[in-house]
Amino acid sequence: MKYIKQTATAVALAASALLVSACSSGTSPDTAQNAADGKPIVNKENWPEKIPTSGLTKNLTLPLEAYMASYEDQVTIEQAATDLQQSCMKDYGIDLTLPKAGANPPPSDNDANIERRYGITDRAEAEKYGYELPPALREHTKQPLRDLSGVEVEVLTGHTKPELPKAPEGVKAGGAFAGPGQGTKPARAEYNGKKLKTGGCIGWSKEQLGVQEADPVVVAQLAGDSLVQSMKDDKVVKAIAAWSSCMDGKGHPGLADPYKAMDQGVTNDGKPSQESIALAVDDIDCKKQTDLVKTWFGVESAIQDKQIADNKSRLTGIKEQRGKEVAAARKQMAASAR
Repeated sequence: MKYIKQTATAVALAASALLVSACSSGTSPDTAQNAADGKPIVNKENWPEKIPTSGLTKNLTLPLEAYMASYEDQVTIEQAATDLQQSCMKDYGIDLTLPKAGANPPPSDNDANIERRYGITDRAEAEKYGYELPPALREHTKQPLRDLSGVEVEVLTGHTKPELPKAPEGVKAGGAFAGPGQGTKPARAEYNGKKLKTGGCIGWSKEQLGVQEADPVVVAQLAGDSLVQSMKDDKVVKAIAAWSSCMDGKGHPGLADPYKAMDQGVTNDGKPSQESIALAVDDIDCKKQTDLVKTWFGVESAIQDKQIADNKSRLTGIKEQRGKEVAAARKQMAASAR
């Protein structure tokens, strides 16, 4: 589903390794400034709420959310890893500023995306933006990273810098074309008289925080399955049919489910039209009239309760492991702040 994101701690950490990411000054996440426009690089006011405080999903949390990484936890681990990586690089005589975590928050706190899981649910937002996200969530804070030398890449990642793709026959040297980078090789053994760390400074940072390379999307996959199962339940089928009939009565025929309404209401330029706003408001009003969200949420919650019972050991392990990683990350960040 378009609005169901699949983010996890391991993915967030891996992002630090992407050499096309952005970076900023070495100040704290709360005070760092975007050199381009003077705005804070990390603005927590734009971070998603842990539990919705408005709309039809107000105060609703699905059972599996207890096992999902919150956005705050993801940022904490990623920033702690970034701090360690920068410190590690400095030990080799390399001054490198990596991207600040939390600069471009998602619209939802975790993989459940409860606010839009059953389609849009906040009438106040719909009246302003239709099916689009609020402007603050559509902006992207850029943190340009300087081009790293070959040895800097080796120290950071533990492998050589990917070679630029070779221009295909018929393309002049320096001409524009798209192509994958060439393979990498293991990094040199040492630099500036110091042995390189296994996996480079990135690998070392994960080791310090106790980050394990577990499957990062186990819980998200279960949540995806529960959503699919819930749509086949008789109660949900009837509620969706009632919603569709309500929409038809408001002049929006042929909408089989709320996702079809979202597809129809999203504009090409990201700017809500009067038509898309009217559709969005009617969409939410019909959800309220038919009690669709409450019915759907109840059915899916029951499905997830069973999933948790069937996967209790694995889910408990994931939750405990994340707790250890977050605790280690907080400890690291506290030490860095001293």
